Amino acid sequence: MTETLTSLAILGGTFDPVHFGHLRTALELKQRLSLDEMRLMPSYLPPHRIPPRFKAIDRMRMLKLAIASEPELSVDDRELQREGVSYMSDTLAQLREEVGDEISISLVLGMDSFLSLPQWHEWELIPQLAHLIVVARPGVPFGVNGIMERFLHAHETRDRGEIKHTAFGRVLSQTMTPLDISATRIRNLISSGYSPRYLLPDSVWDYIQHHGL
Repeated sequence: MTETLTSLAILGGTFDPVHFGHLRTALELKQRLSLDEMRLMPSYLPPHRIPPRFKAIDRMRMLKLAIASEPELSVDDRELQREGVSYMSDTLAQLREEVGDEISISLVLGMDSFLSLPQWHEWELIPQLAHLIVVARPGVPFGVNGIMERFLHAHETRDRGEIKHTAFGRVLSQTMTPLDISATRIRNLISSGYSPRYLLPDSVWDYIQHHGL
């Protein structure tokens, strides 16, 4: 942590493998919200989806290759170091303990992940530890009901400045540059003998080919 740090965000995921959809979202949000840090955080074992196809060490190496020339993005490997199931409530609690109560922490989520939040481990703790930045599809509203409608009513903000200047507890929706890319599609292309070039950084594709992944 730098002495001038006042705000940081994390974009979690399996990054199986990392692609331009991840990278563009991370960079765009960091710059749009004037955040001090944007960390890409690979999970070791996600609790709500199938295990990653690529090994943790390979996913980490590809992620570092992908951002090697972009100083505005960084990698946080705490969930890989911890191993086991990667519960975001545990990760945010650890991060909050490290940076203190005054630093703004934001968790970046896709719309689908946000809507499934009540299924997460100790999900009620998350807004007590961080803001939520929900990446929305162009023209698609929240579409919430029930418990998430009440949650959104209690926490939603349209003021971007609140994210940087308060520590936790707000939900901000942002529409990003639409890039219809998925790691599943990339893996399917590779397994079918097709090139995924221009969907992910050349350095990542070179790594996949070199290591026979």
